[in-house]
Order: sequence, then C-alpha cells, then structure tokens
Amino acid sequence: MHVVAATGRDDLARVYIAQAGPGRHVEFVESVQPPLPREKKWVLVVSCLFGCPFSCRMCDAGGKYQGKLSREEIDFQIDYPVRKRFPNGVIPSEKFKIQFARMGEPALNPAVLEAIAALPGRLKAPGLIVSLSTIAPAGCGEFFQRLLEVKESFRPGAFQFQFSLHSSDEQKRRELIPAPTWSFAEMAAYGRRFFRSGDRKVTLNFALAEGYPLDAGALLSWFDPACFLVKITPVNPTVRARENGLRPVFDGKRRDGETAERLRRAGYEVIVSIGELEENAIGSNCGQFVRSFLARGADARPGESYSYGLEALAAGD
Repeated sequence: MHVVAATGRDDLARVYIAQAGPGRHVEFVESVQPPLPREKKWVLVVSCLFGCPFSCRMCDAGGKYQGKLSREEIDFQIDYPVRKRFPNGVIPSEKFKIQFARMGEPALNPAVLEAIAALPGRLKAPGLIVSLSTIAPAGCGEFFQRLLEVKESFRPGAFQFQFSLHSSDEQKRRELIPAPTWSFAEMAAYGRRFFRSGDRKVTLNFALAEGYPLDAGALLSWFDPACFLVKITPVNPTVRARENGLRPVFDGKRRDGETAERLRRAGYEVIVSIGELEENAIGSNCGQFVRSFLARGADARPGESYSYGLEALAAGD
C-alpha cells in the first residue's frame, strides 16, 4: 500500500489517498482543531473498506465496493502520518484520536477489531482515544459483541462509540440510509450495554438536512440521556448530497440554536459541530477526494501533492 495523492493544509486538515492495487483506493485524514496545536489535539480518520456497499444519500464513499481492508492496510493509514509528524514514534498529543469513520462501514470488517485491539500496545500515545462510527447494519451482531470485549482493554473514557442516525424518524432515516440496519430499539439496547460509569456517553450523530426531523420527544422514546448524547452537524456539501437535493439545516453562517436548546431541555448533552469552512474546499468529507481523484483519471504520481478544486462546490456555485 502506498500514498498516491494528498491535498489540504498542515494547519487544518490533510487528506491522503492510498492505493493497494488496481481500483483499490482509500482515503485517510489527519487534522488539527485551530487554534489548538497538534501537541494538544490531533485526529486521524481512517477507512475500513475499499468503497462501501451501502449508498447513503449524503456520502461520496458509497458505490464501487472493492472489498475489505486487511489489518496491515488499516495500520498503514495510522502509521503513515505518525511517521511523518513524529519520526521517533512517540505521539505527545494530549488528545490523540483515531476515528474509524471514513470510507466504508466498520462493522463489515472484522480486521477493524484486530487493529483497534492492538493500538494500546502498538502505539506510544498516552493520549490515545479511539472512536468508531456506525450505521448499525443488520446481521453484524458478532462484530458488535466482540467490540464490547475489545473496549474493555481501554481505560475508561478512552473509547467513543457513535451511531449515525441523521433523523429521529426511522422511516426518514431509511431514506437517507437505504440499507438494512438495527431498529432504534436495538441500538438503544446495545448502547446501554456499551456505556459504563466513567465512559463517554454513546453519541447519536445527526448530519441535519432539510426535511429530515430531529425531534427531542421521539429520541426520548428510545435513548436515555443518562447513556446517550447528541451531536448535530450540517450535512456536508458532498457530490451525492447535492445530487440528492440535501440542503443543510444550518451552517457556519446560519446557526440552529433552537434545535440544540430543545434537546438540552429534554436532558441531553448536546455537541454542535461546525467544521472549518476551508475543509469543504479541501474535500475532507467522506469519499470526496477519492471520487475526484478517480474522475480525473488517477494520474497523480506517487506522493504528489494534488489540487482538489472544490472551491466552487464549497461556495455553493
């Protein structure tokens, strides 16, 4: 596996494309959170599949599925930026988060569990935090059972778990995520098993788009605020989101404080996450960079800096 293209800024986000063979490309990302330096907070976001068999309406990673990454291919996405930033292998970041949330649903690949389980012993990173995001596909019960066991090897609070819901209406969620998934009842039951005293609460993630409700009362029917928190973000301006007519409820210019306040009144801890607008131009949303790279003929030389060119898309032109 080798890096064939990169784009972005070292002081914000840098996206890499790695190739493991003909037609087998993945993205991975490293980012910081201005004004915090890398020594305070550093985030890696890695892929789990070559493409994805699901076609969520807001995600550019779906389609052209080419299989699962091996444990070694997952490790590569972590080791490459680590060697680049910290050649001695010691990662001094007070918060060093590795998110299994890029291209491909993690629960479809058992090698993800192997990679996660090895991290505490493999990396010299006292600030290590692992995060896994899932749509909770049906038929993956064995993966999630084993994940409970893997999580026990991490210190309390060092493992984040996230369900990607995107709407509090299960029927509307199926429009956004046209795949067989757990019901809200099944997700809630698993989340209660996952959460223990001292842990981070299980996150319910909503990339909010117009026409897809987030109702606090509906959430309370299933998800106890003692175990679950809510994270709301604008739906990203991906190619698929634009093709499917998905418009963000709010963005960096239009804030949606009312939704957050209603959730807080219902008892939920709420995180409102609006990324830097420059990240949209960089193309650091799931699948954007690979999609553009392949559309342009994948003609960059290995290691070449690659201009992404989503400025017009980010501006809404």
